[in-house]
Amino acid sequence: MDNTSPLISVEELAQALTGDRPPVLLDIRWQLGGPPGFEDYTAGHLPGAYFLELDRELSAPPGPPGVGGRHPLPDPEALGTALRRADVSADRPVVVYDSAPATAAARAWWLLRWAGHTDVRVLDGGFNAWQAAGLPVTTEIPAPGEGDFKPVPGQLATLDKEAAAELARTGLLLDSRAAERYRGEVEPIDPRAGHIPGAVSAPTFENNTADGHFRPVAELAERFRALGADEQPVVGVYCGSGVTAAHNALALELAGYQVALYPGSWSEWSSDEARPVATGPERG
Repeated sequence: MDNTSPLISVEELAQALTGDRPPVLLDIRWQLGGPPGFEDYTAGHLPGAYFLELDRELSAPPGPPGVGGRHPLPDPEALGTALRRADVSADRPVVVYDSAPATAAARAWWLLRWAGHTDVRVLDGGFNAWQAAGLPVTTEIPAPGEGDFKPVPGQLATLDKEAAAELARTGLLLDSRAAERYRGEVEPIDPRAGHIPGAVSAPTFENNTADGHFRPVAELAERFRALGADEQPVVGVYCGSGVTAAHNALALELAGYQVALYPGSWSEWSSDEARPVATGPERG
């Protein structure tokens, strides 16, 4: 499978699945505050795909206030067990997908890359695009796989609270949440409303077209250029709990930028009373 881009189209995937080295398929359908996504998976999924639960298998349990956030990075041994059960091997390509916007799929893409897998792609448009193209779906659940992948964590750059604060002061830290949450007008989930002082608002869903595909690379590059990314050696990203930030990380990689992700994100920062909070539309 040609791995020149972190994205793969439904047409490319359909062709890859007929080849000598078909990719492993991982279904990562998930929604914040909703059911895990397994019901959607059992109602229909790509043939041969394994389901991975974002909350339980692609995250550790939530940490205490100010530590780890709502979706901490998983224990490498637990992650490896889940991935091997989903037939993931070090020398076999992996394609991850969710329903459409790729927020959950991007978390899986980033996590596998962070853990050392070198051939991972996201299905552009997700399950919705696959189904819209009239390609086959199934309710058959595959038997547990026998993959051999062993995570070697730390292969992608991450930020802790101190590094995120420093990058917001001296470089570029992008807040991936909805603009009204960044401004502190609403906060439906976390203890305090607002954003990390110095961070810049960059809502994740502005990376997508209305049908859930990623915008063309030139448009993404222009978006991040306008936010100041060209002036920085590394762009930091965070969100509520490290999930949708991975979507911005993917978009930034598509546009050719180096990225560091803050896994604890706002759920960690806002629950630490020692950390300052900014509100309003202005940077800082």
